[in-house]
Amino acid sequence: MSLRDLYKQYHDQVQFLSIYIREAHPKDGWWLGGGLLGKVMKKGIPKTATEIYDPTTIEERRSVAGQCEESLQYGIRTYVDEMDDPVSKAYAAKPTRLYLVGADGRVVYAGGLGPYGFSPGALKTAIQEYLATAEVDSHFEPITGD
Repeated sequence: MSLRDLYKQYHDQVQFLSIYIREAHPKDGWWLGGGLLGKVMKKGIPKTATEIYDPTTIEERRSVAGQCEESLQYGIRTYVDEMDDPVSKAYAAKPTRLYLVGADGRVVYAGGLGPYGFSPGALKTAIQEYLATAEVDSHFEPITGD
């Protein structure tokens, strides 16, 4: 089960948002690029993902988020957290989290911290349970960001 699979199955019933919060392993931070550990950790990770400095401006952060969105190819639009990280702080989003927020704005499901707690299968179960029990308007207005 992948996020891509979930999106394909539920995009007409659930609004999917991806929010880029901060670079997890920037070259000028907790970098995975050096030494033997870096070589082992980077297997299967695109080179560009390990050669990024921590953005210092919103424009830089948007650029990195765009690269991330392009490489993941989920089909889910990516939004960018502000430089003072209000979304990351509010949702304890580091390093990676999945949330389901109900139509009333309440958190219905909060996944565990990634990478080990990142479970699209558990999110699928939460979506199924929510759709089965909640009175959800069958038509929603997608957020366009325009």
